[in-house]
Amino acid sequence: MTKDAILGAIRRGLKRGPLPADQAAMLNGRLASHPRHLIPARSRLPRAGQIALFVQNVEKEFGTVERIPDLAAVPAAVTDYLAAQNLPARLVMAPHPELEGIDWSARPMLERAVRRAQDGDQVSLQHAWAGVAETGTLFFPSDPERPATLNLLPDTEIVLLRASAIVGAYEEAWDRLRAERKDPLTGGWMPRNLMLVTGPSRSADIEQTLELGAHGPRRLHVLLVEDEPAARPGG
Repeated sequence: MTKDAILGAIRRGLKRGPLPADQAAMLNGRLASHPRHLIPARSRLPRAGQIALFVQNVEKEFGTVERIPDLAAVPAAVTDYLAAQNLPARLVMAPHPELEGIDWSARPMLERAVRRAQDGDQVSLQHAWAGVAETGTLFFPSDPERPATLNLLPDTEIVLLRASAIVGAYEEAWDRLRAERKDPLTGGWMPRNLMLVTGPSRSADIEQTLELGAHGPRRLHVLLVEDEPAARPGG
């Protein structure tokens, strides 16, 4: 059933025809302007403060963060993290150009499979589209380059995030997402799915006891690339 058919059925159920011209203009104006709700003051910080707030909130939600200077540092950071967690040097990686463009030759013992996650995969390496300082949340729009299974199936998820992709509040992330691509039919663009990840998966539904890994990874480790001056010490 098409969208027009669904909306037509709703109108008939409400016994409503097309909107009057003035109401249609008001509705279209609201959709085009994306009016803001209140934005918490905690996210309205200078860039260095926003990046520090993001790190603080990731750690508050049981995640971990390692700052790295550039993409060349990724292989060593991944290998060292796996060794520290007593995990095998093996992972499944997103087919993202930035990850595939890294020179992994310095760590030949690290096994990498570039594909979606499958049952039995212990560790994934994912690429984050953005981070939100307000809550320490990572944005993962649906995309062949970012398989959603990498965020769900493995017990440990490692995420690469550029500091320049961190925004203060959710509204700023939505603005960036709308502006990133243009759809010829609607003039805007939204992905089919958007996954928001705030720390490792957890639940306290049973006897109010916190259990990590309830619906996804029990570990979330962010490799934060310091690709702007504000992200570096003293920035």
